[in-house]
Amino acid sequence: MSLSDPMSHAWSWTLEERFKTDTDKAKELLDRYLSELSKHGWDEQEVFGVHLAAEEALMNALKHGNQLDAEKWVFVNLFISEMATRIEIEDEGGGFEPADVPDPTDDENLEIPSGRGLMLMRSFMSNVEFNDRGNRVAMFKDKNDKPSFDDDDDDIYGDD
Repeated sequence: MSLSDPMSHAWSWTLEERFKTDTDKAKELLDRYLSELSKHGWDEQEVFGVHLAAEEALMNALKHGNQLDAEKWVFVNLFISEMATRIEIEDEGGGFEPADVPDPTDDENLEIPSGRGLMLMRSFMSNVEFNDRGNRVAMFKDKNDKPSFDDDDDDIYGDD
């Protein structure tokens, strides 16, 4: 089992929640989760990155997955320890193919908003995986992993 597998880690806080598509309920759940991260020793910068990724995944489930249909369910599992967190979100939508989402950093896509949320999720989390159907995401963050855009290379222009 990998460290990102919820069964292979000693989680000190977990929550399993399901709710009908409701942005207010999603915000309440997100606020509770972020509060728990802070209580478990996650600093402001770490919470910020996880917040962006979790909020993006929740909103994608509500808006893109469930099409804001108040009769459809969202299923959320949250896991926290002092050194790691895992977020699992599933909706009742038809899913999508992550590989088909355009790279928002490609020149031809700079003006298109599609793909930015997925890029944020992958940037701030250590691992992001989707099920085959594309209606369930599992994200893992190890506190020792820096965001993918945060490296020690001071040469931001690439000309050494």
